[in-house]
Amino acid sequence: MDQKVRFEIEFPINSSPQLLYQYISTPSGLSEWFADNVNSRGEFFTFIWNDSEEKARLASKKSGEKVKFKWIDENNKDTEYFFELHILVDELTKDVSLMVVDFADKDEVDEATQLWENQISDLKHLIGSV
Repeated sequence: MDQKVRFEIEFPINSSPQLLYQYISTPSGLSEWFADNVNSRGEFFTFIWNDSEEKARLASKKSGEKVKFKWIDENNKDTEYFFELHILVDELTKDVSLMVVDFADKDEVDEATQLWENQISDLKHLIGSV
């Protein structure tokens, strides 16, 4: 299996950090924009899209700031890959943005970036940040 590459994208979002955090850290919030359905059992989250299902472990979270999900294999063991959603607030302007950290195969970074752009667009519509 090819090594995936890490990439980061920052999206300006017109929202309070507290509201945004609810949408990135809870199964109900994530299922409104990130996946068709999201279930959690303790620290384990199941993300469901159409007929596919991926499992991740909530590796870390900092209330109101960020969440990091590590993808897990069929044995519930962490893989080396994760995605992180980090809320950034500019000290001076108080502008809010969402930093996405993810991994993709080298030749699929553009595709993965576009997927995130679409999902964040859905999120912005949900919270009225368009």
